[in-house]
Amino acid sequence: MATFQFDLVGPERILYSGAVDAVQLPGSEGEMTVLPGHAPVLTTLKTGMLVITESPQQGKRVLVRGGFAEINATSLTVIAERATPVEELTPAIIDADIAAAELLYDATDDYDRKREIEGQIAQLREAKVALSF
Repeated sequence: MATFQFDLVGPERILYSGAVDAVQLPGSEGEMTVLPGHAPVLTTLKTGMLVITESPQQGKRVLVRGGFAEINATSLTVIAERATPVEELTPAIIDADIAAAELLYDATDDYDRKREIEGQIAQLREAKVALSF
């Protein structure tokens, strides 16, 4: 199967760099799967699970919280505002993120911002359930 170069950069470190078969992204306009030969796209990311398929039956999951992705036919680069590999997540980390988002929600009167934060909280709760904490 054809592959493409994928780089995932978080604020503290490079979380992934290598050839992959596919990457599923939590795009701000909806979930999307990037495959080799993808049309050029620049998109923002919402809070959600990024799924890296390295080969059939082998992959990794990373919880991202915002950022953007640059896609072209031969590569994908994700610059994440925050990113944590699933194996590094704990219930306490997700609970702290939910509490921080709830504080932001309470601190704003901007309706659009409140809707955005509600989405982040929902995605974090879904991630917690999906990870069976």
